[in-house]
Amino acid sequence: MPLTVRPLRPDDRAAWQVLHEGYHAFYDRPGLPQSFHDQAFQRLMSGNAQDFHGLVADDGGRLLGLVHYVFHPHLWRPEGVCYLQDLFTAPVARGQGVGRALIEAVYAAADAEGVPAVYWTTQEFNYAGRILYDKVGTRTPFIRYTRPL
Repeated sequence: MPLTVRPLRPDDRAAWQVLHEGYHAFYDRPGLPQSFHDQAFQRLMSGNAQDFHGLVADDGGRLLGLVHYVFHPHLWRPEGVCYLQDLFTAPVARGQGVGRALIEAVYAAADAEGVPAVYWTTQEFNYAGRILYDKVGTRTPFIRYTRPL
């Protein structure tokens, strides 16, 4: 069965959490409390168009990747923009087109909403991801700052 990218469903909960935990471990955030994952999944399932959307890469019932994105207003673009917040491919599926398929699905979702601008960030050490990102996107000169917690 070929890989399909589809919306996240309630029955994906357990497999999604394995991927979600893997994503956070990759970015050195392991061991988050169960309530963190519960809240994230609840938001993804809310059906609220103003909240996050989730897609998964499904290989015959086995989830190989996830992507979460949200549309938000932007003063420079009246149609708004789409922020691709989380993208993760299971280690066993890396290099097989899963990440590309997930990004292209977000592009398609953004186009369907009339929002052509899609952006995301990554950490500098994500070399494998950046190889893909250089093929499907344009690196910008912006440097991100955050408020100290």
